[in-house]
Amino acid sequence: MTTPIRLAFTMGDPAGIGPEIVAKATREMAGLVRSGRAEFIVLGSAAALAQAEAALGLAASEAGRPFYRMVDVGPVEAPCVTGRVSAAGGEWAYRAVAAAVGLVQAGEADAIVTGPLSKEALHMAGHLFEGHTELLAHLTGQRDAVMMLAHGDMRVTHVTTHCALADVPRRITPERLRRVFDVTLDAMRALGIEQPRVAVAGLNPHCGEGGILGTEDERIIAPVIREYAERGLSGPWPGDTVFIKLRAKQFDAVVAMFHDQGHIPVKLLGFQVDPDSGAWHAISGVNITLGLPILRTSVDHGTAFDIAGKGVANADSLIEAAEYALKLIAGQRAAAAAEVAQAC
Repeated sequence: MTTPIRLAFTMGDPAGIGPEIVAKATREMAGLVRSGRAEFIVLGSAAALAQAEAALGLAASEAGRPFYRMVDVGPVEAPCVTGRVSAAGGEWAYRAVAAAVGLVQAGEADAIVTGPLSKEALHMAGHLFEGHTELLAHLTGQRDAVMMLAHGDMRVTHVTTHCALADVPRRITPERLRRVFDVTLDAMRALGIEQPRVAVAGLNPHCGEGGILGTEDERIIAPVIREYAERGLSGPWPGDTVFIKLRAKQFDAVVAMFHDQGHIPVKLLGFQVDPDSGAWHAISGVNITLGLPILRTSVDHGTAFDIAGKGVANADSLIEAAEYALKLIAGQRAAAAAEVAQAC
């Protein structure tokens, strides 16, 4: 019998849409629990989740079986008001992530699926991290994490993420490039792509136009790509066309040089906008933290305080994040089993 994959869902900021999307996602994915393929653990405020479930009219169990195991990480003394940024919300979010990391490190969970937190609230609570990736790196003691953004077959890893644009060139080093390339290839294989085709985006417009628009592409990026040519990497490719090639399935993934270069094309596809009202009615996309001792996937949107508590939040991104976690863990298990079989 296959061992269930245990996913630890962190609620994020309980004043945002986290409780609502966790409530919806765990019900929509209940079939995975019934079939024995997965087990769900939810970490955060039990009261906030119960309130969201009551507002949505959701039952606590199905045929006597709960949809998840709840781990309340409170108490937090200060009140947390739905729709408002607060230190209390940041504290709840921080504690949920820290507890989830502890579960994975103790072997009680296989991966973390994070709901949205507010960086402002996190800082108000005294946790001065730029986001989930940096927080997870701190909690695990691993400093060279790699961010992957994904929407369907659009998979993009990033050499740099949360830093000023002026700091990007000096952070693109041969060592960092090799780290991102290695982690990207490992992730593709875990997803079942045995011979991945990975395109590397250039830093400068037109990859520097022969040095006229910058020399980093020729001096730093291209030589490292050549080291990986036999492993399926190519480039550097101009950043304004490489994502079109990815969407056309000419590649399996792209390595972007900086945050917005990689985020904009994926989010443009993942956010579905109503042309009449201008509002988005579906949010899809996954943020995956690679290269750490633990696997973490996440929604690709924020806390949406403006719609919190209204029952209209879309859980598609959280569901997609969970599905990616399941695929990656299953791939890792298969690879480990193959190594054992080969050794025997």
